[in-house]
Amino acid sequence: MTKIKILTLSDHPLSPSGVGTQTKYFCESLLKTGRYSIVSLGGAVKHKDYRPVYVDPYENNWKIIPIDGYGNAQMLRSIVRNEKVDLVWFMTDPRFWGWLWEIENEIRPLCPLVYHHVWDNYPYPQFNRDFYLSNDHVVTISKVTDDIVRTVAPEVNCTYLPHSVNSEIFRPLTEQQIQEIRRSSLGAEDQSKVVFFWNNRNARRKQSGSLIYWFKNWIDKNKLKDKVCLIMHTDPKDAHGQDLVHIIDHLGIEKEVMLSTKKVHATQLSAMYNMADCTINIADAEGFGLATLESLSCGTPIIVTKTGGLQEQVRKGQKTFGFEISPSSKAIIGSQSVPYIYEDRISEKDFHKALNKMYRLSDSKRKELGMKGRQHVLDNYNFEVLQQKWVDTIDQIVEENGSWETRKNYNGIRFKEVA
Repeated sequence: MTKIKILTLSDHPLSPSGVGTQTKYFCESLLKTGRYSIVSLGGAVKHKDYRPVYVDPYENNWKIIPIDGYGNAQMLRSIVRNEKVDLVWFMTDPRFWGWLWEIENEIRPLCPLVYHHVWDNYPYPQFNRDFYLSNDHVVTISKVTDDIVRTVAPEVNCTYLPHSVNSEIFRPLTEQQIQEIRRSSLGAEDQSKVVFFWNNRNARRKQSGSLIYWFKNWIDKNKLKDKVCLIMHTDPKDAHGQDLVHIIDHLGIEKEVMLSTKKVHATQLSAMYNMADCTINIADAEGFGLATLESLSCGTPIIVTKTGGLQEQVRKGQKTFGFEISPSSKAIIGSQSVPYIYEDRISEKDFHKALNKMYRLSDSKRKELGMKGRQHVLDNYNFEVLQQKWVDTIDQIVEENGSWETRKNYNGIRFKEVA
């Protein structure tokens, strides 16, 4: 049987980034059917070796080609024709894909383009409309993104498929296991503290500097020096972020704010969520926020900014699974490529209120809140269900659009009214 060949463009599928992880899940869901083969361009990481690799246990059915960045037009033209690709799937911020949409009139006559899309916030980005129209299908990862695409380009076929996490890896551990992790990971003086956890890239929008300053002020204000700590799992020297080592040294809070800098396996990361009493994300823009979903899947409640995909994780109707912080300001910011978008900033005062609420909960109440979050993940971000939805979605797109000799539902001619 001839297999349907998918080309994926994104972060390297075996990298630990959120985009890389979700790409891996997407590829594995299709490969498990036995009906698909995949060629992945693995970008956004530094490579020691640029030779193609084949991923076990899929043998020749999953080839990853290491590349710099996310590729270019010449590379895509070559791979689509040489591999005779049946569908191109690509993911991450639209600013990386201008070159791809510029040649959609060359690629789409051969095979459909499927864009796995995230957009962080309103106002509706009308400047993205031409981008959306350049795809056969747009898959959205959050309810905010889904509303945006359906409003800006209602003609485009659109499916809402949020991120998911493997709930067998990211799962609650027993109290005995958690205490053992604390004993092996924390100093004797920290093992009885209320532990707050932050797992993000150290980038401007993540508000890492504000988090450290505000956490220190909260400790001083409430005299909690020996009762709480914050663990930040990140690169403190990231070129796109602040020098976190300098800030911590400057404030003299090495014992209250600890850095975890080594890349770890998913099972080790799961242990870190379990060890924590709460996971924090106070980013001013967040398309989804995978770390908080992983935390909830482990039964650990969250404190988050009410923005982007974070707001649908922390609340379902009247039920909440942590504490949400409404922005105290919504500034319109932008750039030459993104003319306008809201930046949702919270206040230090509101952050302290959320910390107080979480800290004052008993251990049992925090655990109860976290286990409700775990059920929320199983009900609404179920790993197996969403993997099957990916298979169903791609099956339908392939059936409706075809490729090469069977290509249909594509007409490169557009009519526009000229004043």
